[in-house]
Amino acid sequence: MRLVRRAARLLPAAALLAAGWPAVARAQRCPAPAPLVSDLPPLKDPTRVEVLSDGATVTPGGDAVLSGKVSVRQGNRLLTAHDARYDAATGSFAVEGSVEYRDPLLRLAGESGNWSSADGGRFGAAQFELPARPARGRAGSIRLAPDGKLDLEHVEYTACPVGRHDWLLRADHIRIDQQAQQGVGRNVEVEFKGVPILYLPVISFPVGDARKTGFLFPSFGTSSRNGFELGAPYYLDLAPNYDATLTPGYLSRRGATLGSEFRFLTGDSRGVFQSDWVPSDSAAHRDRSYLRFTDRTEFSGHLRFDTTLAQASDSNYFEDFGRDPAGTSVTYLQRLAQLTYLDRNWRIIGLVEDFQTIDTSIAPVDRPYARAPQLALNGRWLAASGLGFNLRGEAVNFARSTGVTGSRFDLEPTLSWALRRPGVFLVPALGFDVTRYALQDAGTAGSSPSRAAPIATLDAGLTFERVSGQRLQTIEPRVLYTYIPYRNQDNLPIFDTGLPDLNVVQLFRSQRYVGGDRLGDAKQVAVGATTRLVDLESGREWISATLGQTYYFTPPRVRLATEAAVATGSSDIVGQLAVAAYRNWNVQLGQQWDPHAQRSELSEVRLQYQPAPERVANLGYRFRRGLLEQVDGSFAWPVADAWNLYARHVYSLKDKAAIETFGGFEYRSCCWHMRVVGRRYVISSTGQRDTSVSLQLELNGLSGVGEQAGAFLERSIRGYSPAAVAPAPVSTL
Repeated sequence: MRLVRRAARLLPAAALLAAGWPAVARAQRCPAPAPLVSDLPPLKDPTRVEVLSDGATVTPGGDAVLSGKVSVRQGNRLLTAHDARYDAATGSFAVEGSVEYRDPLLRLAGESGNWSSADGGRFGAAQFELPARPARGRAGSIRLAPDGKLDLEHVEYTACPVGRHDWLLRADHIRIDQQAQQGVGRNVEVEFKGVPILYLPVISFPVGDARKTGFLFPSFGTSSRNGFELGAPYYLDLAPNYDATLTPGYLSRRGATLGSEFRFLTGDSRGVFQSDWVPSDSAAHRDRSYLRFTDRTEFSGHLRFDTTLAQASDSNYFEDFGRDPAGTSVTYLQRLAQLTYLDRNWRIIGLVEDFQTIDTSIAPVDRPYARAPQLALNGRWLAASGLGFNLRGEAVNFARSTGVTGSRFDLEPTLSWALRRPGVFLVPALGFDVTRYALQDAGTAGSSPSRAAPIATLDAGLTFERVSGQRLQTIEPRVLYTYIPYRNQDNLPIFDTGLPDLNVVQLFRSQRYVGGDRLGDAKQVAVGATTRLVDLESGREWISATLGQTYYFTPPRVRLATEAAVATGSSDIVGQLAVAAYRNWNVQLGQQWDPHAQRSELSEVRLQYQPAPERVANLGYRFRRGLLEQVDGSFAWPVADAWNLYARHVYSLKDKAAIETFGGFEYRSCCWHMRVVGRRYVISSTGQRDTSVSLQLELNGLSGVGEQAGAFLERSIRGYSPAAVAPAPVSTL
């Protein structure tokens, strides 16, 4: 033990030696204010105890009376007081007057206490602080064990800053394990704004980022379809790389529920298994369930395996338990197992895929085929001269209980030559497509129909640039010529082929269809141009506009059963415009215009004002002829200190009815958050609606109570991202 006395007169060195303390004959002034332990110079021997005081009296037996700015330091622990007594027999200090103890994990202040390096400390009524949390409070007594465990009696605990007590945790006893970063309280009352909101005989809460098995705070809400909703999740910290959550619950109109989630992470894999079970649903008079499993395993840098499996008990499950129009309009559930190999030249995929049809109004002949199995490959080689070779191949077996089934085999080699120079490119390509089937129940089409045809393309483009000050303007014309001769394909089945929307990307594709059952004939040229305005200093693209159209030398003859014949010499005109030139405004427009009928076939307009991530307002319009016409408005906006408002309204002009409406508010202070969101939305294809109210209360540093609305708001309000705040770990009961 090292003793330094700050008195004008020094005790003789012999007296210090007789007391059993090493002699140190130097005076030291205590800096004011006292630095944090982390700011002090490190001790050469962290086990050694250093004592400083303005005055000291040492007995021959080693006991000492210290007075005036006493400080006791061992390693990274510092104890200060006005007066102290040292008991040589026990190695303890009894301290009084302005007592303060500090270490990297704890600070406390009181009027009296005892401390020793071997047994820890015991202090009377004191205030305490956990700086790393941060959290603070006061206790009638505090026991500090040498291993860092704290025992607090008659405690008030909060994570609110000094001067605020918006929420308090009152307990008869709390034990805090600073190494495990967990706290356990007994006979606990949680008080919010002076009002008790929860009483528990035992509560376990985090004092760090460590996980712990136990009950999470309950979630609750209400909806017109399910009534009052209550869930009490129980978290299982099974291992550092996997955990689980079980959520028993209750729906007043349906009965008991049980949800579960199991997560795992290994060096090669990561995945999630989720399940929801409603035994003996009192509204539907049957058991209801939903299962979902996802996994990705990386066998190497080139080989990956993905799995997605989902199953619902019945076709009405998502209408009854979905949380928004997107969730309640599920048509199919995918089951997929896919193995992917990828290297510099090859991309090879082998998979098995099936679907559960949720929307049973879809006729069996219109439901998707299972692919059991499919092998697809794409190889590409490019020489320095620009000469390239591409090989695309596929073998897939299509299975379904209704209609034609069988296998399809495709092979398409392509030779190209890319000539690229500054401001210009020219890419001629020549390929050959061969497709053959092996069919069952094909009728008059035969069991082995086939198709073969050459594909020739010439893709060319220019880039013109002009610099004006800090602005770069470009004009980029492009032309794609495509030749594919006509082949009669009326005897070929339709397994997975469809006609995609005409847009800027599709405009410059040689293939008119997606899927291998149809090869569209083409003697045509696609013409388009893009112009951009770019800020040279920031790289920000202020304006981007594209306009294009396809001209037919011979109108295409191949078409799907639901596709209208082309009777004109050109396609619709497609255009896109993105403008972000004025401060925080941005505009996006998309248009497909039929110049022959002088009408729009597809339109989309989106206007957004966003001065900050948490301040955003959106207005949109969507139109697709014969299918939908909607307006969509939303905003998230701070309206006062700590107060935010949210709203969204989606209205169908075609149906003259709202599809989704929600509104709510949020209060975000430094120690608690609260969100309230009310919603009304369509839950079925027949137009049925559900009304719900959700409440989320977060007590920073203690808990999250209620449905997590943040993810819902980010998903529903385009561009919204809440302001960064300190995370609030969820406590366990």
